[in-house]
Amino acid sequence: MSDAKFQVPTPINEPIRQYAPGDANRESLKARLKSMAAERLEVPCIIGGKEVRTGNKRKAVMPHSHKEVLAEFHLAGATEMRMAVEAAARAKPEWEAMPWNERVAIFLKAAELLAGPYRDNLNASTMLGQSKNAFQAEIDAACELIDFFRFNAHFYQQIMEQQPISSAGTWNRMDYRPLEGFVLAVTPFNFTSIAGNLPTAPALCGNTVIWKPANTQIPSAYYLMKLFKEAGFPDGVINFLPSVGAEVGTTLLPSPELGGIHFTGSTNTFQSMYKTVGENIDKYGSYPRIVGETGGKDFIFVHRSADQEAVVTAMVRGAFEYQGQKCSAASRAYVPRSLWANISKELAAQVSALKMGDVRDFRNFVNAVIDEREFKRIYSYVEHAKNSSDAKILVGGKASSEVGYFIEPTVIVTENPGYKSMVEEIFGPVLTIFVYDDAKLDEALKFCDESSPYALTGAVFAQDRAAITQISSRLRHAAGNFYINDKPTGAVVGQQPFGGARASGTNDKAGSVLNLYRWLSPRSIKETFVPAKDFRYPFMNAE
Repeated sequence: MSDAKFQVPTPINEPIRQYAPGDANRESLKARLKSMAAERLEVPCIIGGKEVRTGNKRKAVMPHSHKEVLAEFHLAGATEMRMAVEAAARAKPEWEAMPWNERVAIFLKAAELLAGPYRDNLNASTMLGQSKNAFQAEIDAACELIDFFRFNAHFYQQIMEQQPISSAGTWNRMDYRPLEGFVLAVTPFNFTSIAGNLPTAPALCGNTVIWKPANTQIPSAYYLMKLFKEAGFPDGVINFLPSVGAEVGTTLLPSPELGGIHFTGSTNTFQSMYKTVGENIDKYGSYPRIVGETGGKDFIFVHRSADQEAVVTAMVRGAFEYQGQKCSAASRAYVPRSLWANISKELAAQVSALKMGDVRDFRNFVNAVIDEREFKRIYSYVEHAKNSSDAKILVGGKASSEVGYFIEPTVIVTENPGYKSMVEEIFGPVLTIFVYDDAKLDEALKFCDESSPYALTGAVFAQDRAAITQISSRLRHAAGNFYINDKPTGAVVGQQPFGGARASGTNDKAGSVLNLYRWLSPRSIKETFVPAKDFRYPFMNAE
């Protein structure tokens, strides 16, 4: 082993491919989409590096063409979950003892594999399995996850270098240990990058992980496991368990070996998990670390000095990219009456021009929502608006699930700031706008801050610097990621660390050094070179 002090390469954000007509990358991706659509994966559980087939299978289909099956996957039960706990425990000593720079090397290799030979696999499986268009898949499954791998390695080195001062005759050190027990990673369907980061960020720090992916994200999750294997993750470091949440709640959450939870998903699910941990708190070897990013009711607040063209673009992109199925998606907006006529006209025109359909047609801006259950739940908000005296539909409002789960981008307008779709999380292509009187700015800000329990992302649009200062200050606690004259989506690793508070999560900021600290248990070490050999202190001497 070398005694050299290694330096992790300084990370830069992965360049985004544009997939424009005539681009060789576009043709390569299209070819992989065609071949992948013709395949039919069988996805096992992966426990201790071994494939485990339970026979309890479900199908993964294309949301935009739900008669096309991409994969069949095996669901883990209680037996497989206990096997995974044991596998994680077996892998832990060797993984924890591996020099930190050797673990980092695995992550840097994973980044290079994803930037190169795995890029089409992850992008295509994300497009087909999660109904993302080419650009949305590229910024997620490729660029953001590559950034997570590279920046987390860089942040980890920074942590290792944080050491205490030492007084004369002593040497103080800080030993950054992984948590005791396993980390449970529960990941959502909507971001392949989150699915890749939640199990690997704790693993970088020496933890072993049990990963429960979303059952609506299985194809890209399986390709991630293949990537991890080729990058060099030892068997048992990340154990892959497609499963149902109820089984996780009764088997893994009460496990005495639970060391932590890394979660992204619904607020209700996270609160239920938190409650289960609390009910079993006396059973654990250590207090589990709980990190969660949950719901959002993300806003765009428009001041009368705003650039109206920029506002409309932010609404269209912020609300309707990936069908509004981003935890950061703009779901509500506050617009002054003085600007409403112009904004409403241009917004309706642009939303009406959005093309919707299959991801394999690159002309489509909007694709399908994830499954039938979400289709029905999201569309119920549109139907409510159609029948409400408190709201009207400005544009959109139609839906069809015959071929795929398609809901038109829909804008609802209300003059009731407490209206249902103005305060409840929807997680779909529905934007609700409250038109406020210019003279009642403070009242509108109060509604924005207090009418929803969430505090994930938000944006202010204004050209008046005093107004920006006033609004930013008033909404200081309303969003963990706050944008000035930009849409409230698109956080970049290393640039805008992501996370919110209130009902939106624990705000542990994925994409920053703050998140990695949560997967470490520091040990302070003091070494005294010439220790005392007499218990007496000078103050005890005779007068």
